[in-house]
Amino acid sequence: MRAADAALVRGVGSPALFAVLYTTLASALYWSLGAIAAYALGLTPLVFFAAALFFVVTVMTYVEGASLHQERAGATVFARYAFNELWSFVAGWAIMLDFVILIALTTLSAANYLSAFWGGLHGGPFEHWAALLLVVAVAAANVAGLSARRIRRLIGLTVADLALQVVIVGLGLILVFRPGALTGSIVLGSSPTWGGIVFALAITATAASSGLDASSGLAGEVAIGRRGLRRLVAARIATVMVLYVGVALVALSALPVVGGLTPLGTEHMNAPLLGVVGALDPGSALSTGLRYLVGAIGALILVAGANSAMLGLARLGYSLATNRQVPSAVGRLHPRRSTPWVLIVVAAALAGALVVVGDLDFLVGIYAFGGMLTFTIAHVAVCVLRYRETERDRPYVMPWSVRIGGSDLPLPAVIGALLSGAGFLSVIVLHSPARTVGLLWMAFGLALYVIYRVRGGKPLLRRVTIPAGALAREPAAAEYGSILVPLLGTPLDDDIVQTAGRLAGEEREDEGRAGAMIEALWIFEVPLALPLDASLPEGRLAEARRALAHAKEVGEEYEGVEVATATVRARRAGQAIVEEARRRGVEVIVLGAEEPSRIRGGAVLGGVGRLENYLSEVTRYVVEKAPCRVILTAPPGDEAGRSDGGRERPHASGAAPRPR
Repeated sequence: MRAADAALVRGVGSPALFAVLYTTLASALYWSLGAIAAYALGLTPLVFFAAALFFVVTVMTYVEGASLHQERAGATVFARYAFNELWSFVAGWAIMLDFVILIALTTLSAANYLSAFWGGLHGGPFEHWAALLLVVAVAAANVAGLSARRIRRLIGLTVADLALQVVIVGLGLILVFRPGALTGSIVLGSSPTWGGIVFALAITATAASSGLDASSGLAGEVAIGRRGLRRLVAARIATVMVLYVGVALVALSALPVVGGLTPLGTEHMNAPLLGVVGALDPGSALSTGLRYLVGAIGALILVAGANSAMLGLARLGYSLATNRQVPSAVGRLHPRRSTPWVLIVVAAALAGALVVVGDLDFLVGIYAFGGMLTFTIAHVAVCVLRYRETERDRPYVMPWSVRIGGSDLPLPAVIGALLSGAGFLSVIVLHSPARTVGLLWMAFGLALYVIYRVRGGKPLLRRVTIPAGALAREPAAAEYGSILVPLLGTPLDDDIVQTAGRLAGEEREDEGRAGAMIEALWIFEVPLALPLDASLPEGRLAEARRALAHAKEVGEEYEGVEVATATVRARRAGQAIVEEARRRGVEVIVLGAEEPSRIRGGAVLGGVGRLENYLSEVTRYVVEKAPCRVILTAPPGDEAGRSDGGRERPHASGAAPRPR
């Protein structure tokens, strides 16, 4: 297997990836068919066909982008590498709005499909209570995490729904399909209106493609190679073409447009497929049986779609938090499940509030706002990456490119950018609620982003990350109230501060006070030829300020931990560390040991040496003279004393305490 293929091999296979995407695709058909038919009327099948074509170009963009940068999110990752952190946040914040609305839409629609078994769930307070219970169930399932059993069930549900849709389309073409009934009601400009056609196109394109961002969140965990990626793209395209266009043809034949209206967009808007199967052979056992099947499988698919949306939202929120685009408290991980439970609870609360509103037309307009904006950024970003990362290997490359300006410009992405950009503008112009709520949502998000970055002293456009462990709030093996952390000005500094943060713990219950103090220390070694108070070069001062500021950011991501920073001048670094530890009365020193050298390191040369053989003069002095425990955070090494194929690199390998 080639290196690029091997990079894609993780733990989730293409059936699971297809199932995650399919549940969003199929659930969109279950809830969107009525709303789209209300606007597009007799042109609904053509609108679904156009949306399928948009899906074709969008799936190519997402697969190329996700295979190029295999991180936990979709469009926000593409925008990060193509543009900057601000555009990355815009893409992520917009699609997060879609995820929340999708959870509300799917759970509300699922309650209506369950009305096949009890009519009280169609309209009235019971519909909203049932939808709220489903939101809570989805949130609880996502806090618990995605298990192998759930993935198998999802794949089985995908197969069952595909079979059901094939049966509906087949029976519909035999029993009710009449081309004349479709074309006879079309009067362009009035039935449907031009504005209705454009708005329906935007809704349908968003509904068809929104699952792409959720499934892209599994990038980096996909056990699939280049050939498998191409097959997966082909399967997605074939599914959406047959599913969307076939069902739309049957639906408009079964419930045709009369007097400028279709029952799909009126009495059956919240559960359109129930109305379709009820009209195939009214009053027959076939129609009744199909109604129960559609009610049961439709409700399960819609709940699965809500789960996929919550999964995408959770992974996106985690990505935003670790990249310091939203406060890290939002992405806080569950102590046992390692899922971003705070974000899931907040999303469930927002979705529950939207369920109470219960206005499908209101929700679908806002849904199109977020989707069209995100897809525009994603298409443009992948085009830009063709020029910014020309040498980077691409496990999947979309076809049909033209050579412009020294690189290959992908035509599908260009077409997708133009279409989604036009769709975004049409939503703003044609749908007042989407314009108001969507723009307010984006304004609030941008204000949050700017305030958070500025108050934290972080740049608006450059990437700033925090360690994943800072979100986990992992319980520490030992708790210390005061920790001295001498900094080295190397990549190992992050590991040192993270180790100190974990050791600090969340609460000093034994002393009845909260939190702990990390004292980050930068030591200026002044040679004997100069007085201790001699002026220091500006470059050294700037380096110290940067290192101390970054240490404060990393350390204070841990709950209840405060980081104080200081600089010290000394003749010998080791002696200064020991004296500062004694003067400050700290309980432990967390120190970064140097990497094993080929001269001193017996294990590096194939032998076995004493601990001191791995330590620098400074480290040995501190270990021997310190008035407290000393914990070393050092580069890892295997039994041969080497890692990463013989290349040493800084990394936290664990703690080696020395009691005093």
